[in-house]
Amino acid sequence: EKYSAEEKYKIWMRHRYNDCVGCLAELMGHESFQVKEMALCTLMKFVELEAQYPLIKVEWKGTLTFPRELLKVVVDGLLPINEDASLLISRFQEYMEYDDIRYFVIKAVTESIGQVMQKTKERPLPFYQQNVFSLISPVNMPNKESDMVKFMVKQVRLTHCLQFCFKAHKQAFEKMWLSFLKHKLPTGLYKKVLVILHDSILPYMNEPTLMMDFLTVAYGIGGAISLLALNGLFILIHEHNLEYPDFYKKLYSLLDPSIYHVKYRGRFFHLADLFLSSSHLPAYLVAAFIKRLSRLALTAPPEALLMVIPFICNLFRRHPACKVLIHRPNGPEDMSEDPYIMEEEEPSKSKALESCLWEIQSLQNHYHPDVAKTAAILNQSLSEIEDDISGLLELSAYELFDKEVKKKAGDVPLEFEQIRGLFGKKNDIFAEHFALD
Repeated sequence: EKYSAEEKYKIWMRHRYNDCVGCLAELMGHESFQVKEMALCTLMKFVELEAQYPLIKVEWKGTLTFPRELLKVVVDGLLPINEDASLLISRFQEYMEYDDIRYFVIKAVTESIGQVMQKTKERPLPFYQQNVFSLISPVNMPNKESDMVKFMVKQVRLTHCLQFCFKAHKQAFEKMWLSFLKHKLPTGLYKKVLVILHDSILPYMNEPTLMMDFLTVAYGIGGAISLLALNGLFILIHEHNLEYPDFYKKLYSLLDPSIYHVKYRGRFFHLADLFLSSSHLPAYLVAAFIKRLSRLALTAPPEALLMVIPFICNLFRRHPACKVLIHRPNGPEDMSEDPYIMEEEEPSKSKALESCLWEIQSLQNHYHPDVAKTAAILNQSLSEIEDDISGLLELSAYELFDKEVKKKAGDVPLEFEQIRGLFGKKNDIFAEHFALD
């Protein structure tokens, strides 16, 4: 079959175009950022033009032809395996405002994760996974069908296209996140994902409870990551009726001496306050939390004590049945007689309700006057209005010291005899001969 001169020219031009795309894809890995940026912007211009003037013949009228393969080349260029591409990815974010680009990028990322991660034998790929996170974490998902109005391709009314309906968008988004989170992540990335989970991921998933496996794995890591994972589980329990019987046992097990010293202390107590806000919790459970927090408070710094004592007071206000801990007079003469079992992991078996709050009583003799004064509140009957602890959560030792330094001392009344004479004695013989001027 002979091609005409015009057809041969078109075939030759198509090959040149494909070579050009290949060169631009290579240049996205260039060491100079300016070159990378130029290659990215040129490829995206090609995406826009290919969408308007398809290289594939449209067989059905009104069919959408989107240059998916070309966009996949761009996405692969944004997700190198051995270097940080966050700067280039941030340059790309303006294109993610287009609903059609976002949809096909989500699809391409899912495909990329499948291709790259299956070769790793479950070892994390720190650079690659961080790049994926940088690309997908700022995704600004539409909230409803009518929000989807900004498209790069304007050849047909895309709202009628099946692949652009809101539900399909959510399904693609959910599939992408689940494929990303099913692989083991670098430790620091767990934190970053968990921090944005409740705002940027869960609300846009068709089945949020599918995140259960990821949250369970994250809880097992320990420290701040465990706490943030519990936050995600709490949302699934409250808003999506997930049953998770060991939730409070796991929260209880996170209470160790470090909670008063770590930098995420404010976040920990903010979430603990949220988790313990329900008035339907059994008294034994709340009493166990009160006792454990009080026992750990014996070694806590003053700035943490000024926050945790009002926190404990709020728990008493929400759960009056626990006030038996305050009203049981005369605590044990020595700590070994306290029925509370600190080492018990199960709150129901800790015998907290049989105990009393001798720990807070001992803090009434604390060396810091503000702590002693705050601890003394439990000697009086508590008001019904809860204390606002939000301003105390992030209180630091520096702020506490600064506050003390700036305190103005009042006049202190003293009883003394006015000095008279050289040696200050009443009938000083020197006073008759010498005066103190």
